[in-house]
Amino acid sequence: MAEDRKEPASPAASDLTAWKRLARLAAQPQPLKSADLLADSTRGEALRIRTDGLLFDFSRQKVSLEVLGALLDLAEQRRWRRRAQALFGGGMVNNTERRAALHTALRSPPEQQLAAVGEQVAETRRRLLDFAESVRRGRRRGFSGRAFTQLVHIGIGGSHLGPELVTTALGAANPPIKTTYVANIDGSAIKAALAEANPERTLFIVASKSFSTLETQANAAAARSWFLERTNRPDALAAHFVAVTANADAAVRSGLRKENVFPMWDWVGGRFSLWSSVGLPIAVHLGTDAFNDLLAGAQGMDRHFQEAPGAANAPLLAALLDIWNGNFLGAGNLVILPYDHRLRLLPAHLQQLITESNGKRRRRNGAKVDVHTAPIVWGGEGTLSQHAIHQLLHQGTRSFSADFILVGQADHELDEQHRWLLANGLAQGQAMALGWRSDDAHRSAPGNHGLNTFVLDRLDAKRLGALLAFFEHRVFCQGLVWDINSFDQWGVEFGKGLARRLFNQLGDDGVALEEDASTRVLVAHLQALNRKADDDPSSE
Repeated sequence: MAEDRKEPASPAASDLTAWKRLARLAAQPQPLKSADLLADSTRGEALRIRTDGLLFDFSRQKVSLEVLGALLDLAEQRRWRRRAQALFGGGMVNNTERRAALHTALRSPPEQQLAAVGEQVAETRRRLLDFAESVRRGRRRGFSGRAFTQLVHIGIGGSHLGPELVTTALGAANPPIKTTYVANIDGSAIKAALAEANPERTLFIVASKSFSTLETQANAAAARSWFLERTNRPDALAAHFVAVTANADAAVRSGLRKENVFPMWDWVGGRFSLWSSVGLPIAVHLGTDAFNDLLAGAQGMDRHFQEAPGAANAPLLAALLDIWNGNFLGAGNLVILPYDHRLRLLPAHLQQLITESNGKRRRRNGAKVDVHTAPIVWGGEGTLSQHAIHQLLHQGTRSFSADFILVGQADHELDEQHRWLLANGLAQGQAMALGWRSDDAHRSAPGNHGLNTFVLDRLDAKRLGALLAFFEHRVFCQGLVWDINSFDQWGVEFGKGLARRLFNQLGDDGVALEEDASTRVLVAHLQALNRKADDDPSSE
């Protein structure tokens, strides 16, 4: 079911009859009020969906059953089921790069694998897990014969946000192999990661799809120099450096062993890639069982998305509610509020997933979009966020919707603290939905914000896999309604090219004549600062 890059024109979102109906509903003289909607218990029962170990409650959304029906009509007019089948079936859903987006194939069971990729996925997964277990069990060792105790993962963006989230969320307090992530090109990051590392017992994973990503290559070069300075053993590099890349030849040319290079594929975007070889640090840190459980949880959500009817399809409904909030109610912000310390990195992962996927201004056929696309995504860890950003959420003037993520069962024995955590999560959601009144205007809050609440039975690999796959499908459904390609990211490339040019200019004493006036002044100022540092021994 291929879809050509030059697609026939499809209607703009605002031309769809369901969109026009939604616009009329949003403009009604009596706008929907959360307090009135929540008073209807029948409505509430219809706005909760439970999948394996995950409750999706959207009863706090400002959506009537009539609005919900119009949203589902909107999805039907965009032929969402057909597009979902294309996603899972290997269709060219990434039309601007003329390829499929097969991240779901990375977690499909063998009997459901696509013929075109099934064998390579299965073989790579086997190699990946064998390698991870050999490191965990001490069979694979460093050049001096000592087992690895530290893993330094070097990547950026999708090559590190997903794995770091998973290992942080599910890792033990004292893992047998400590995992550190380095992404920022700021030298302070790699310096801190290596400060207490032992070169004899440290394994490096370099994750870069192209094996030319600027930040990753600079940090990998710094790690390589650090290793050689302390060992004086160029022949030992291959035992301590592993690559995850689509450019295996470049990795081997850099000195890595072919058997220590794990493939990425062009049909997997970085932000969808934690299920692939990019998940190597997950397998090393957590083990084979946990990695397989993560895949199994995602498989379960894939089945739900494929099989559930629209009115009971959790990712589809979440996407449609995003459309309602952002395009019709003016909520240009989506706030992610995980009420579990282990999920503190979830806002950063979802920020990239949503905004890099759907921060677009062109439709699939190249025409300009006529509506807003991705919201501004941000958030914070509850209850820390309550003492930082909730003042704005309760009494500020910006419109937003929010996702609350709660975990029902704790992984510790501090029951009272966990009960307080859940109570705060519930209370903040209630306050944002209903607001409160006071005779003192300074003490009042309007409420009436659209909210989702996710409750995981407990936080384990299977349920985390389901949650992350949920958000992937939610993003896909947003994109199909807006008629944009959720799988390219051309917008990140231009600034990278400029940075390479400016890098050379900052190392020169000449005037940056090619640049605009403001940039020329800034380059000259930074050149002067660095000349002063070089000339002044006391600055060291």
